[in-house]
Amino acid sequence: MNTGRLERRFAALAREDRAAFVAYLVAGDPDGATSLAMVRGLAAVGADIVELGYPFSDPMAEGPPIQKAQHRALAAGMTLRGVLDLAAAFRRDDATTPIVLMGYLNPLISHGLAAFAEEAAAAGVDGLIVVDCPPEEAGPLADVLDSNGVALIRLASPTTDEARLRVIARRTRGFVYYVSVAGVTGDKTADAGAVAPAAARVRKACGLPVVVGFGVRTPELAGEIARVADGVAVGSALVDDIACAIAQNRDPVSKVLETAGALAKAVHGARLPASNAKAR
Repeated sequence: MNTGRLERRFAALAREDRAAFVAYLVAGDPDGATSLAMVRGLAAVGADIVELGYPFSDPMAEGPPIQKAQHRALAAGMTLRGVLDLAAAFRRDDATTPIVLMGYLNPLISHGLAAFAEEAAAAGVDGLIVVDCPPEEAGPLADVLDSNGVALIRLASPTTDEARLRVIARRTRGFVYYVSVAGVTGDKTADAGAVAPAAARVRKACGLPVVVGFGVRTPELAGEIARVADGVAVGSALVDDIACAIAQNRDPVSKVLETAGALAKAVHGARLPASNAKAR
């Protein structure tokens, strides 16, 4: 079962009292070869889970940085099939780092839900987040993902009440993605003080690790969130690096991996005594 990688990763991190660093990139941004090079380097600099956005023409939950990244990927010819090929190429070199795809329902329907689930599992994908697929409409997708051992990971937010959390908990696997701010990615800054009770509430209701994303850009804030959540997801800061490198006619790989490494260090050292964190 592919979902075993997610379970093993969170269990290992829990034994070490560390949160997971989840690094998000748009697959195919700025092109397939460069994207694969960045994705392959993420685990080496400390990413515990790789999250790949599959590009879509109308990414409604994304702020300008990730919108632009998705449009760059589409312009470079990236498709859902290409994303699965990229995941498979990564998996040939890395058998342990979980891969989660994140995106929207339209491309999956166009591809065919059953075909997608089978091909995702074959490519070594461990989980799927579909931003615009509410639980009430997710039955067919959840069925084919369950049949292929791919986790359907759902979203919770500051406006999610207890009744809605019980709905979200049904058939959610791997972890719950907590959207820390009301709005789109990269638009606002998360409040670690508000995240702490929210993450605890979601974890209790769903019985799964809670990864916090949206509104986390800096190592300092990532470290604060890592003290109270099971994982921290960062995307806009990394795709901003790609945009800056393109504007300067530079290779984005080294800059993205440098930023990812700094974020991973902050997340992994957040719960350590200050002297030990500096040593790491």
